[in-house]
Amino acid sequence: MRGTDHQQNHVFSYLSPESRVRKDHPLRAMRVMVDEVLSRLSPQFDRMYAREGRPSIAPEKLLRAQVLQMLYSIRSERLLMEEIDYSILFRWFVGLNLDEEVWDATVFTKNRDRLLEAEVAKLFLAEVVEQAQEKGFTSDEHFTVDGTLLEAWAGAKSFQCKEGKNPPSTDDDPSNPTVNFHGERRSNRTHESKTDPEAKLARKSEGKEAKLSYSGNLLVENRNGLIVKAMAWEANGRAERDTALVMLEQIPGRRRLTVGGDKGFDTAEFVAECRHMQVTPHVAQNHKRSGGSAIDERTTRHESYWVSQRKRKRIEECFGWLKTVALLRKVRHRGLFKVDWVFTFACATYNLVRLRNLLVQAA
Repeated sequence: MRGTDHQQNHVFSYLSPESRVRKDHPLRAMRVMVDEVLSRLSPQFDRMYAREGRPSIAPEKLLRAQVLQMLYSIRSERLLMEEIDYSILFRWFVGLNLDEEVWDATVFTKNRDRLLEAEVAKLFLAEVVEQAQEKGFTSDEHFTVDGTLLEAWAGAKSFQCKEGKNPPSTDDDPSNPTVNFHGERRSNRTHESKTDPEAKLARKSEGKEAKLSYSGNLLVENRNGLIVKAMAWEANGRAERDTALVMLEQIPGRRRLTVGGDKGFDTAEFVAECRHMQVTPHVAQNHKRSGGSAIDERTTRHESYWVSQRKRKRIEECFGWLKTVALLRKVRHRGLFKVDWVFTFACATYNLVRLRNLLVQAA
């Protein structure tokens, strides 16, 4: 018998979002981990908000929504609010009932900016890493470092001479003039972006085009490829090595560590600093470097060196996820402070995905 196309909506519903999400849904395990992190950060949230006044959006809901934005590649806050409004799954994960009104995108963004002012992203990442350590999924001795370029939210036309000596436009379009840069010498020393002054003109390698970018840098442990530290910095040519030393210095304890890396880390200065910090540099040898490689047979004769060289490729999986799923190939925020916050929070979300998969494998 054919069913009736009945269009009358029910006035009341007695189903909660909890009952509509299946028990084996991947987000359930992630929701448990996120809630544990947020409970540990609750004292930090108490210090961030005043005791009196109008209540704002709960920081726990803000951060759960940010996790969803990273996981499902949602390109804007406005679209994120629409998705939460339509999706029962999203409402359940954030902590909203079906009859609760979803926030306006502008209100959501302004409330989130309060979290940007604090080191919530780094604290969130640290708590996720601590969960992984408690479950025995991380190594506390063997690490890998690397960096990548994150394209800034600034166009080539915004990169103008600091002294105002810019080539004239070739048409009468005031909003988007055509400018011929051919033959003009442009560098970070003489030029800067008018829309994002902290973005630097950089290129990843010879033969690649130069773009306004930031440098996204990671410290990854070698056991399961989990991100331990993350830091965005100016793309100044030294960011990968400088931030690597800073992140290695933040590893607690006095035991000797090993760190893998590509040929870009094979410099006498970086190798010497690592050894001074009780870190054995297992970086790839660059024999084309002036003066030869800074890594000799004292390091390469050990099997652990070659293990680090195999393990270091896992860091590329992190960059691949961050640039494609988390949409960080071209960042949507301007300024180093915001880019660093979003980059770090995306790294914590990647760890949540990786931890969920590891828990499934362990079961």
